[in-house]
This record gives sequence, C-alpha cells and structure tokens, in this order.
Amino acid sequence: MKLFGPLYERVMGWAAHRHAEWYLGTMSFAESSFFPIPVDVLLAPMCLAKPQKSWRFATNATVFSVLGGLAGYGIGYLMFEAIEPWLLESHYWHAYELSQQWFADYGVWAIFIAGFSPIPYKVFTIAAGVAVLTLPGFFIASIIGRGARFFLVAAFVKYAGVRLESTLEKNIERIGWAVVLLAVVVIGGLMLRG
Repeated sequence: MKLFGPLYERVMGWAAHRHAEWYLGTMSFAESSFFPIPVDVLLAPMCLAKPQKSWRFATNATVFSVLGGLAGYGIGYLMFEAIEPWLLESHYWHAYELSQQWFADYGVWAIFIAGFSPIPYKVFTIAAGVAVLTLPGFFIASIIGRGARFFLVAAFVKYAGVRLESTLEKNIERIGWAVVLLAVVVIGGLMLRG
C-alpha cells in the first residue's frame, strides 16, 4: 500500500505554494506556544523545493517561533492556573517538571537548549512564564536556540537535501513504514514499562 509517497508529494506541493511562507510563519508561532507539530516538517520541504530561499525561510521560522515563544511565556505568566489541569492530564507534564528543574539549575540556558533540541519548546516557553524567567534573557536565548536549529535544518537541506531528494523519493515508502514501526515499538515499550 502506497501511503507515504502521495503524502510526500502533497507536502512538497504545500512547500512550493505561493502562501507557504505565511503557513510557515503561522506554524512557527503556534508550535512555540501550543501546536504539537514541529516546524521542521514544513521548513525542510520548503528549503528542498526552493533552496535559493532557504535562509529566508529559516529567518521566517526563527522570527515567528520567537514571537510564539513570547506568547507561550505570556500564557505561563498570566494563565497557568487555567491550563494547569490540561497540562497535568497531557503527556507534557513530565517535560514541564523537567523544565522547572532546568530553570533552577541552568536559568536561561534551559531555553537555549529547548529551542535547539527536539524537547517540546512550547512547554519551556510556558514554564518560563510561570517561573518569571528574565524576559530579556528568555528572548535572547530563544533567538539563538531557535535560530541555530532552523538555520541548521535550512543549511543541511540546501547543501545536502537536493542530492538526497531522489533517494528519498525512491525510498519514501520504506522510510515511512520504518518510522511507523519504530513509533509502535517505542510506544509499546513505554506502555509495558508504565
């Protein structure tokens, strides 16, 4: 059954769409405060579709991600009591507790690490507001962390992605099903442990 090939073609179509930069900005903003899908899912195909605009796309993602991070900070600072029950019930509670510990241990460096790594940045932005982390430090760490991540993705795709595109297209079904199998194994392992 071919599932991932058509999905790949659809995402590449979205990436080349004339409004793709607006979609990227919106997704970057939302992902930093509440949306669960990482920006890289759209950024990488956009850079692959138009490599000459890779730096522009990375800048767009960085700016809107930092603005979304500020919104997340505001949610944590102003509305934490309203979202705490949801957070307790979600799979993000452990990340929230981890973020609080990291803020105690590392201060604003925790924002830099969360901004660059696959750790849910949105949880750290909200937790930063709860912890009333210094706003200038939060802002600078967010710019550096998010910028480093998005520019690294853009650079990789710009310089290596075009060469890998034909290999990716040929093997997309195998790669997609391998990722699904890996997810099932990981989730199954976590369920058996819990």
